[in-house]
Amino acid sequence: MRFHPRVGILPHEGTYPQPLEIDLTVWLGAPGDGAGDVVDYRELYDLTHGVVSAVPLRYLEAVADEVARRALERPRVIGARVAVRKPHVALPGPLAYAEVMVERGRRG
Repeated sequence: MRFHPRVGILPHEGTYPQPLEIDLTVWLGAPGDGAGDVVDYRELYDLTHGVVSAVPLRYLEAVADEVARRALERPRVIGARVAVRKPHVALPGPLAYAEVMVERGRRG
């Protein structure tokens, strides 16, 4: 997923939106008996969008933690891995992106 929030701790990062990429992987528990057996990807997108739409966004780790926490609130989701990448990082040398990854819950 790609978003353009204001994220970071430097003054300009709180003023200007910048690209932020988020990968969300979920693990599901045992199936039940109906429509609750599937994950609605729109809900996963919406919960991720809700996190990146909140202000202030300071740390990538906090974004990843919150996306994972909200994903684990979904029915049948027993584990979540979230990678958050920030392609434009102010560093003195070349860098493709900064990335953090968190994994919460357990795999099925």
